[in-house]
Formats: sequence, structure tokens, C-alpha cells
Amino acid sequence: MSPLYSPALLRHWRRPQNFGELPDPDGVAEELNPLCGDRIRIEVKLDGEVVEALRFKGDACAIAVASASVLSGLVRGRPADAVPESVILAELGAEIPPVRMQCLRLPIHTLRKAVAQAGAVKHGA
Repeated sequence: MSPLYSPALLRHWRRPQNFGELPDPDGVAEELNPLCGDRIRIEVKLDGEVVEALRFKGDACAIAVASASVLSGLVRGRPADAVPESVILAELGAEIPPVRMQCLRLPIHTLRKAVAQAGAVKHGA
């Protein structure tokens, strides 16, 4: 059984990949987990359906920040929905209890919303 705060999770929390702002993003979304107060903002640049670049910011727990960090690295060069939560869990090497899975999913949902927002802007909606 792996610990909740595994070395990989702590590494991504302390030094997250792709943290910050993205110049001229195609899509931007910010989501809040009302149960715990986590807030994640994702900015994305797309090439068609493929994520070209992703940056994030947030005031969130270690799980949400680490999940966003892992997601930001894995999704580059792929469609936004190409990285399942099971892959993020494996990368983090952590045993996330069911009650905390919403923290892990917050960046995934925020990315999908940013991509949808980019599509709406592109299509004039």
C-alpha cells in the first residue's frame, strides 16, 4: 500500500511543472471544489484538438496541485481527454482515498472546461 503523500506527489506539489500563466491562451477556465475550497485555473493553447501548451495556477491542496502538475506534462501533444485519472494516480504513486478523489479530478474537469471554452470562442459562441 502506498502512502497518501508519496514522494512523487510531494515533489509535484513542492515544484509543480507548468505552473504560471500562458501568454495568449486559446481557452481559460477556473474551477472551485466547494467541499474543500481548492481552486485551480488552467490556461491552454490548442492545435485543433491537441493540447499544445498548458499552464496552471491555483490555491489548492497537495493532491490537486500535484494532479495538475502531472496532467500538464502528460497531456501535451495529446487531446485533452487522452489522460485518464488512473494514469495520473499511477504517476503520483499515491493511495488517494475516495473522499479525496475530487481533489485529483479538479484539474481534469478544469482542463475540459478550458478546452470547451476555447472551442466556443473559436466558433463564435
